[in-house]
Amino acid sequence: MAISADLGKVLEAYVCKLVEEGRYGSKSEVLREGVRLVQEREQRLAALDEMVAAGLKDVDEGRTIPAEEVFDRLEKKYREMAKKSKLSSS
Repeated sequence: MAISADLGKVLEAYVCKLVEEGRYGSKSEVLREGVRLVQEREQRLAALDEMVAAGLKDVDEGRTIPAEEVFDRLEKKYREMAKKSKLSSS
């Protein structure tokens, strides 16, 4: 099945420019690359949606740690790292 698309003047000119400059061998190559990029983006967005859904499920089921607790642990960790760094450089 062939696909025909009206890109409009600006996009058509850009596609032609890419082909004329030798970046692509044909208009079809440019369009295939564009569709591949859209496909990759859609896959990344789907994966992100899955991660968000999993995170929300964890929240709903109480599998979370209060932010204050996490921040306290991080602060302690980095203070200890800074102390060790000062001691080793002395």
